[in-house]
Amino acid sequence: MIAAPDFTNAPEGHSLPGAFYFDARMPIAPALELSQISKCFAGVQALDDASFSLAPGEVHCLVGENGAGKSTLVKIIAGVHRKDSGRMLLHGAPIELRDVHHARSLGIGEIYQELMLVPTLSVVENIFLGNEKTAWIHGQLNWKEMIARTREVLGSLNTDISPTACVKDLSTAEQQMVEIAKALLLEARILIFDEPTGSLTARNTEDLFRIIRSLRDKGVSMIYISHRLEELGRIADRLTVMRDGKTVGTFGIREIDIPGIIRLMVGRDLVAAGPRRAIDPSAPKRLEVRGLCRHPRVLPASFFARAGEIVGIAGLVGAGRTELVRLIFGADRADAGEIILDGKPAAIRSPIDAVRNGIGLLTESRKDQGLVLGLPIRHNMVLPVLHRLMRWMRIDRGKEKRIVDEQMRRLRIASPTTEKITAHLSGGNQQKVVLAKWLIADCRVLIFDEPTRGVDVGAKAEIYGFMRELAGKGAAIVVVSSDLPEILTISDRVLVMARGTIAGELSRDQATEENIMTLMVGGNGNANS
Repeated sequence: MIAAPDFTNAPEGHSLPGAFYFDARMPIAPALELSQISKCFAGVQALDDASFSLAPGEVHCLVGENGAGKSTLVKIIAGVHRKDSGRMLLHGAPIELRDVHHARSLGIGEIYQELMLVPTLSVVENIFLGNEKTAWIHGQLNWKEMIARTREVLGSLNTDISPTACVKDLSTAEQQMVEIAKALLLEARILIFDEPTGSLTARNTEDLFRIIRSLRDKGVSMIYISHRLEELGRIADRLTVMRDGKTVGTFGIREIDIPGIIRLMVGRDLVAAGPRRAIDPSAPKRLEVRGLCRHPRVLPASFFARAGEIVGIAGLVGAGRTELVRLIFGADRADAGEIILDGKPAAIRSPIDAVRNGIGLLTESRKDQGLVLGLPIRHNMVLPVLHRLMRWMRIDRGKEKRIVDEQMRRLRIASPTTEKITAHLSGGNQQKVVLAKWLIADCRVLIFDEPTRGVDVGAKAEIYGFMRELAGKGAAIVVVSSDLPEILTISDRVLVMARGTIAGELSRDQATEENIMTLMVGGNGNANS
């Protein structure tokens, strides 16, 4: 069962001292109101008579499973999509948004789940892209002002990212902070946050919540989408639940608890996770990493994962977690070190070598590294196993269809056809396609890097179930996650990285948030020696 706080005692039991509490019965004219909004994409009904209202100075959370219509609704509000039918009012006046620029000119800003940055430009160039500041002489760019303002807003987020750093050299979490800074500089009156904490550390999340509260105090209205239901009681005033393109209901934050939210989201109770599996301490080491390094991000790091074991890797942003698993997968070339698979050295110089040796990696960024978004679902699923499908120099389409259809059913991927372009799926269904790809490949070592980022509670429980199922069949599972409750929920053993190397190892009994955080910042955390 997913453990989470009960909201029903707010505001008295509100976890944030002095936080504003919005009563849904307050007679306040909406800053934004949508009525009976419908939207259809290629015959698929994404929104079906959805309605939503946002009060001035309110944080209104939008929750629902992947594919429920949340992102489509906020993209209509942001001018990305145009509604097919329905009515939209901004401060009481009817509006028809033409595009994103029109929405921004009306004071509507957005921070999407999928980052919208130009990787080859610097941080300051991305933040001011399309809104550049010019000096009064000859219209030249005022770099001094732009860099100063960038440094100021990044400082408010308690991050030391350099304004002149190239975005492609930043981690996903750092890029997310840049995206947030970009939106904050717009000084919008309505701000949309779509899964903003998906790749943030606990400290960065606290900084973001502090800024959200500050904006609310200034009268800014915010729509906040999150699958981390435990966050809602800390910042939300109201929440609206969506399912199958419809708005199921709107509630004050003290009017509903987490189990009630989940029931409305998925239309059922989630099945509680079964008892922890017994791990055989004598099981063979399926994966062993010895002294793997790539200076300066990964210093010599060593660990192992047994057959049937789920090993979690925790650490702060910049600790080297993603960089380490990329070395194991051959996505980056190691300076030194050795990888042992089932007791035998493996020469892994590229992802092709990794796949041939039975290693799969669900990357931190499915959009940039895990999928070819312009291809159909079917093509993405079978990419690693095309050689297995070849028959007389042609792909065996019958075999391909059987394999793909099985995974569509098994993972409950929400699409009427396997020919649907992957870019048109929700974030959670895209993640399921990535998982299907490696399930088809039948890997003996599977590495999950932030596996449930942007994934709803129902899909998250399913992914955990698949991890346990694969481990039960003898695979070694390695999970990298910034979400400590996730690490504690799924891991049989926890490794903690700090400053590019393994700072300590915690058994299942030793693994607590306190011990993990202690190792992250340089203590011993009661770790195994």
